[in-house]
Amino acid sequence: MPQNKVVVQFKEGKIIKGNTSDFFPNKTQFHLTTLSGEMENIDVEQLKAVFFVKESEGNESRSDKYDDEVAGGGRKIKVEFSDSEVVIGYTLSYSPDRLGFFMTPADLKGNNERIFVVKSATKNVKFV
Repeated sequence: MPQNKVVVQFKEGKIIKGNTSDFFPNKTQFHLTTLSGEMENIDVEQLKAVFFVKESEGNESRSDKYDDEVAGGGRKIKVEFSDSEVVIGYTLSYSPDRLGFFMTPADLKGNNERIFVVKSATKNVKFV
């Protein structure tokens, strides 16, 4: 199975970088191989989001600009997390009844290719 580079951020702020090959949006757990080679079992409900990234080491000094259009990305959505972070992007799969949903950030030059947003870590989700 192909490996996805991910950064998982927990609701309390902890961040772990690594790779996964068994993340599915309808599963409550997945395995993460950390950059140091350790295997972690991740409980999705403990997370804020799973960031599927281009590179494990992003550019923390870069500020995201969410003004790109994503062709075929679905409906434009604004997500405000419980920690007040706001991400704007596009989604094909938002449903308030699910554990979470995928979105493609409206910043195509950023490091995030897509984000799995954990619904319980959000303050407000709306279509824009």
